[in-house]
Amino acid sequence: MPETQVGWLLAILVGAVAGWLAEQVMKSNQGLLMNIVMGVVGAILANLLLSMMGIALGGVVGYLIAGFLGACLLIALGRMLRRRSV
Repeated sequence: MPETQVGWLLAILVGAVAGWLAEQVMKSNQGLLMNIVMGVVGAILANLLLSMMGIALGGVVGYLIAGFLGACLLIALGRMLRRRSV
């Protein structure tokens, strides 16, 4: 069974789109670099959490969905931590 993987360049592009979408939905104000980081790290985090629940997302669309969900989760966690420290 062939495994579908996303290349590094495509991961950066999809991560940027996922981070930007999360930024728009969560009404956050971040730059392009942070959007890319949030999208890529968010996709890794979301894929890990989803795989623990038995859900597998593959390909570009799955990576975009996971990146969006993970980036939203990271933005929410960042806001929570900032509120606690004040």
